[in-house]
Amino acid sequence: MRYFLGLLFLFVQSLPSMAQKRPNVGEEIKFAQVQAEQMLLEIKGITGSPEKVSPRTIENGKLKMVISRDWTSGFFPGVLWYLYDYTQDPKWLKEAQSFTAKLEKEQFNTGTHDLGFMIYCSFGNGYRLTKDEAYKDVIIQAAKSLSTRFNPTTGVIRSWDHNRDKWEYPVIIDNMMNLELLFEATRFTGDSSFYKIAVKHADITLKNHFRPDYSSFHVVDYSPADGSVRSRVTHQGYADESAWARGQAWGLYGYIICYRETKDPRYLQQAKNIAGFILNHPNLPKDLVPYWDYNDPGIPNTSRDASAAAITASALYELAGYTDSTPYVKKADAILSSLSRSYKSPLRGNSGFILQHSTGHRPANSEIDVPINYADYYYVEALLRSKKVK
Repeated sequence: MRYFLGLLFLFVQSLPSMAQKRPNVGEEIKFAQVQAEQMLLEIKGITGSPEKVSPRTIENGKLKMVISRDWTSGFFPGVLWYLYDYTQDPKWLKEAQSFTAKLEKEQFNTGTHDLGFMIYCSFGNGYRLTKDEAYKDVIIQAAKSLSTRFNPTTGVIRSWDHNRDKWEYPVIIDNMMNLELLFEATRFTGDSSFYKIAVKHADITLKNHFRPDYSSFHVVDYSPADGSVRSRVTHQGYADESAWARGQAWGLYGYIICYRETKDPRYLQQAKNIAGFILNHPNLPKDLVPYWDYNDPGIPNTSRDASAAAITASALYELAGYTDSTPYVKKADAILSSLSRSYKSPLRGNSGFILQHSTGHRPANSEIDVPINYADYYYVEALLRSKKVK
């Protein structure tokens, strides 16, 4: 009996470390392929809306498709590219090319800051994997379109054109994710104007978006007349002073991109500071999948955001390559382990989405505790990145 109890004690003691073990990437990609096949079947069954080209979420129990100018339109093509990246199966190449082509006209869209999400997740991955020159041309044109939203007086790229009665020149933390498109365009063309816009935007955002604890506001509204800050709010979070979970993940990922492209140590330090805020927050659950807002007083009786966790995991794997890797890799592994164990959709369920339990815009009562395409994208990206670290 004593021997048995000793073995039981050792087993229980090993449970935390077992929980941290990185998921089997091959098995997770197999699951993602089954889900993608299910989604393709359901998309083919949707008739009467040819302008809707990309799956976004589940709404009222049904698969919701969106038009190409929706900010999330590039994520499903991106997932398909990642599946091709891992498997080299021509089936996924064909599907990725098909869904990517449906977004081509958005390269000329000057009415959004989200061209990085829309074009770089689709055409960017497509060019990386195929070196198709036509994809390069789309990326360059998209960078030109995005650059039209830069104001030298404010030093940042305008995010939204709506609610002009509320904001004069709103810039959201999410916009950091679209700078990668500009860096790529400089590489392709040799035109440093794209690079300079990206760096200026990153610098001004670093100065104005963050609190002393390295959490960020969601929106900073500038005066286009003199570049001064008019207000700081958290539109999609619990309150203006609260830390909206996905916003913190966008900031982390964005400054890692900026460090990769510039090697400016300020950006690396900012990324490490943001990672510290996220990973050491007292309201971060033990499974490291955050509640939708770190300061929601309803915690723990409120929704999680698997998308914020997936973005963070992917970012941490890259951050690990630029600094002391062990702590960041362990945390990323733990996040992936939690997502793969407890946040995946049922096999062939949820219309083929990979993850569930994400939160889109809780204050607007929109997309609460549902699958969302960007959660899938960054989850698969994190899986692939995990293969490149020890």
